[in-house]
Amino acid sequence: MLVTIVFVPIGLVSLFASRHVVEIVNRYDDDRAPLGSRSDKVRIIQSDADKTCNRTLTVPKRMKKPIYVYYQLDNFYQNHRRYVKSRSDQQLRNKKYENDTSTCKPEDNVNGTTIVPCGLVAWSMFNDTFNFSTNNNVQWPITKKDISWKSDRDHKFGKNVFPKNFQNGSIIGGAHLDESIPLSAQEDLIVWMRTAALPTFRKLYGKIEVDLQAGDTVNVVMQNNYNTYSFNGKKKLVLSTASWLGGKNNFIGIAYLAVGGLCFMLAMNFTIIYLFKPRQLGDPSYLSWNRSPGGH
Repeated sequence: MLVTIVFVPIGLVSLFASRHVVEIVNRYDDDRAPLGSRSDKVRIIQSDADKTCNRTLTVPKRMKKPIYVYYQLDNFYQNHRRYVKSRSDQQLRNKKYENDTSTCKPEDNVNGTTIVPCGLVAWSMFNDTFNFSTNNNVQWPITKKDISWKSDRDHKFGKNVFPKNFQNGSIIGGAHLDESIPLSAQEDLIVWMRTAALPTFRKLYGKIEVDLQAGDTVNVVMQNNYNTYSFNGKKKLVLSTASWLGGKNNFIGIAYLAVGGLCFMLAMNFTIIYLFKPRQLGDPSYLSWNRSPGGH
């Protein structure tokens, strides 16, 4: 009963906080894509064709700044063992380990020259872009500062490590990196390199420091560059506010309520059994057993 008293209020508060998070979710991978087979879609996405998409989003409720911009990928297994291992954390951390690419195959070098950052994780970095504006064409700048974990910037990516020969191979996997900026300052890369545990995940693209009112119209110009058609993946743009608990997530509240409800049922069950069928005090019958000749 004590667990019930503690867990149920926590679950209700968590659900209440999650319900106040406003989200706009828009799938866009089907835009600018042919209606033919998967091979046709892959051919178009890998070509030089215009991949600009225009979307108009309507704000359902008031959204207070900062508004977090996420991209969501479905059916993308960043947790695959061979994919996760295809990176060099030492190379990312310190320039003196630039040639430490033994774990990065097949993206370890180009014509015998080391790739920095090496490995499939970095090579497959997300490269779609988003630009936001209002009806009067006023552009909203997207803030990229502090979208990654501070511990990653300070300890996992070196200030003296710069991209080198990145995306110079015959097959381009994703985004390009500025070779004049150290890895510790390239936060899109840092966000991408923190691999997801599930095949459907969201990663932070940036923040918009503008308040939106209910009924406002948001114009989005996006470049549909990232190839999800090879593995039947989906891409979604997500605009979201945040509560003290984080983004929209009903799982925590439901989990607390489920455990609290289960404990309440067990407590009531034990209470009813105790009241209507209590154990008899002073009854030694549970100590008896059938004695056989010669038994002990």
